[in-house]
Amino acid sequence: MARHGGKILADQLVAQGVRRVFSVPGESFLAALDGLYQSGIENIVCRQEGGAAMMAEAYGKLTGQPGVLFVTRGPGVTNASAGIHVAKQDSTPMVVFVGQIDSHHRDREAFQEVDYRGVFGTLAKWVAEVDDTERLPEYISRAFHVACSGRPGPVVLALPEDMLSGLADVPDIAAPAPAPSAVSAEQVQAVARMLAVAERPLVVVGGSQWSEEAAADLAQLAEAADLPVAVTFRRQDRMANSHSHYAGDLGVGGNPKLFQRLGEADCLLVLGARLGDIATGGYEALRPAGPLPKLIHVHPDPDELGRVFRPDLAIAVPAPQMVATLARMAPGGHPERSAWRKAARAEAEAWRVPHETPGKVKMEEVVGWLSDNLPEDAVLTNGAGNFAAFLHRYYEYHRYGTQLAPTSGSMGYGFPAAISAKLEHPGRVVVCLAGDGDFQMTLNEFSTAVQHGAAVIVIVANNGRYGTIRMHQERHYPGRVSGTDLANPDFAALARAYGGHGELVTEGAEFAGAFQRAEASGKPAVIELRLDPEMLSTTKTVSEMREIGLKARG
Repeated sequence: MARHGGKILADQLVAQGVRRVFSVPGESFLAALDGLYQSGIENIVCRQEGGAAMMAEAYGKLTGQPGVLFVTRGPGVTNASAGIHVAKQDSTPMVVFVGQIDSHHRDREAFQEVDYRGVFGTLAKWVAEVDDTERLPEYISRAFHVACSGRPGPVVLALPEDMLSGLADVPDIAAPAPAPSAVSAEQVQAVARMLAVAERPLVVVGGSQWSEEAAADLAQLAEAADLPVAVTFRRQDRMANSHSHYAGDLGVGGNPKLFQRLGEADCLLVLGARLGDIATGGYEALRPAGPLPKLIHVHPDPDELGRVFRPDLAIAVPAPQMVATLARMAPGGHPERSAWRKAARAEAEAWRVPHETPGKVKMEEVVGWLSDNLPEDAVLTNGAGNFAAFLHRYYEYHRYGTQLAPTSGSMGYGFPAAISAKLEHPGRVVVCLAGDGDFQMTLNEFSTAVQHGAAVIVIVANNGRYGTIRMHQERHYPGRVSGTDLANPDFAALARAYGGHGELVTEGAEFAGAFQRAEASGKPAVIELRLDPEMLSTTKTVSEMREIGLKARG
């Protein structure tokens, strides 16, 4: 029986196992909206395409399945580019469907026309435009395969209006078949041999494709081989932070002693991470030109292996597959290794001891309260800003799937990600920690949260500035403040105006009660923390940073 393209598209999504999509509607894909209506797939309508894209990306992080986004042409899809970039750098599977102009009007600079291949060719794994209604199942099947293959990432598929409204009688294509494990016995034995002779090994864990099972395998491997484990930027839920073999995170503002240990290791087992500039301290803790420790690099994309650092052993498989096989082998550790591992753990624990910041509301105390009181399965989200360093340093993650944060450093990510997490896990506590500038990037999605019943709790760290930029400004141009001060709304009142719950905290002792009331409200909630203007980072005030800048300038 003939179906219009929008119905074929929606039926194909059902075949792919899609339960929920995120969208901002446009006239360019009305037939697709009709198809979604008929399919029963949940359509989360958002307020701006950037927030919608971040919700779809967060869904991909949480589930391991492609997050699906529908946006219109021109300004719609270009608004979504920030979320597509997050998916690219964070290796998150994502499929973006874009309404396109009628194919008969192409190349005339028609209303909102965009050359998608030109615009997104460097942001997406694959960009294509469907020109034949009958080929929709083929293109969609390929999109889902590409989004999940190798190093996962975003795919952009443009859909001309006439292709969506056209009729065709074509069968659906089933979802991608599971890919069997590709780890060979020879590869595992080679890794085990190199680890066995290492006195100062360090495991560096990152990338996507992890799971609770993989996290358990990692802990088992670390215990069996007495290995210290470091995680890369914003991948702290890959291992319980309380574990005796957890050594901390190689992130922005991370523990200097861990970066030093990275350079002192005699063997690095890099699992899933790209080993980029953040994980290597700006390529200073590890220099591409060496000297380097023995490097075992396990990554799903063969083109990543050797791209920056020359590995002594390169294995192109998903890291969790290698970890599972190694854990079953239970390789022993070098007899001199224990002291190295224990020292790494002691440094990680010392790093978590709070450094007092100025003011009546202290971020280290707020994050410490969250760490001590939230359930182990609570989901914590954040965007970008100095406020996030408090979360990275002082919050103790216990389980996989409890951290949603952009390794790309995208502001505004935390709030839409929290909405997506709450929709996926309505019974779990979901908390977004946001800065005042960060939150204002996507706070318009508050009405999305209210409309769809996503009772997230947003904690807004309000210090009246873009803190990260001010920090660098004081270091390099001390006292010459430009473009970093913010005039902010009453965030608690704004939450109430949207129909949510709002509270203002001006004394540290008020926070626990405010959080409990926010949770009890059953509504999307904002708790605004009014911070001391001198508070700048986990270790420095504005005045201290300015003094550092002045001394550096002589």
